[in-house]
Amino acid sequence: MDPVSVLSTPAFAHHGVAWSPFYENKLAIAASANYGLLGNGRLSVATLAPPNNAVIDKTFETQDALFDLAWSEIHENQVVTAGGDGTIRLWDITLNAPEWQISNTPSAPGESTPKKSTASTGQISTSLYSVQPLGMWTPERPHSLKAIPAHPNQCIYQTLFSPHEPDVLVSCASDGLVHLFDLRAPSTLAYPAPALTLYAHQAEILSLDWNKWQPHVLATGSVDRLVRIWDRRMVKPNDSAPPAPTHPGVLAGGNMSACVKELAGHEYAVRKVQWSNFAPDRLASASYDMSCRIWSTNTPPGMPSLLAIYDKHTEFVVACAWSLNDPSLIASSSWDCRTHLWRTPL
Repeated sequence: MDPVSVLSTPAFAHHGVAWSPFYENKLAIAASANYGLLGNGRLSVATLAPPNNAVIDKTFETQDALFDLAWSEIHENQVVTAGGDGTIRLWDITLNAPEWQISNTPSAPGESTPKKSTASTGQISTSLYSVQPLGMWTPERPHSLKAIPAHPNQCIYQTLFSPHEPDVLVSCASDGLVHLFDLRAPSTLAYPAPALTLYAHQAEILSLDWNKWQPHVLATGSVDRLVRIWDRRMVKPNDSAPPAPTHPGVLAGGNMSACVKELAGHEYAVRKVQWSNFAPDRLASASYDMSCRIWSTNTPPGMPSLLAIYDKHTEFVVACAWSLNDPSLIASSSWDCRTHLWRTPL
């Protein structure tokens, strides 16, 4: 399986990639010099022109590394980025400087990972690769809307609003937990308590994603090399205790009854998981084993779930994104300073 096209930014390792929800063939890439350890960041906006020629249209430089990004779902030219200095920037790709920026950790900078909510709220949630609360922001205010101590004394790797319920979001962290928050629920505290907790892995959870078709289904990817599929409707009231390990890597009891599928095959930590926008059973995963894999979650018992392996990168693959308009097209980003556009069998 060869790439359709390759976007290269020499000396800038790629950390995040996202397709525009407005422009059919436009995508954005978050990158950093020196793998994000030291040096500048760069936001690149690119277009896949027919037949298969991807070109970078515009770049924006930052003083610190960029680790993640998301397109606005209410403005076709806006992209929000997260920097290693804890700064969130909102860019208009038709301009040359950010429209809005704010530091969400002025006293303790850390890598922040933003995710846009649905268009009905237009809010931004951030999580930090440092011991900080989960933050919620809007460009209309200079201060956060909420600061939720979702995973105390833990590194929060990702937060994500539900595409089905704009007031529901989930978070995952180094404690192996997934918390679900319903912002509509009454609370006696200044912040909402978790409405649901999944004891999902015995290792750090680096990524999660909501299924675009099934509102109650989530996928998680972990340092334990596993991808797990969860149905939150199957969490029972007495599942509040952590599951117990029966032998290394295997859990029993607790809320493991909500795990409807386990996908094994990656050789190193799973850095990113993302559901297809077109098929409810298709999932992509990116890993430090330098591969991106495509899975089916509804294969019959005894049949393999793995559908395809893309292994053309030469460094850690840290991000992947399905096209919002082409069901077979995927972008994968790597520390090899390249984003590959490639097709998977339908």
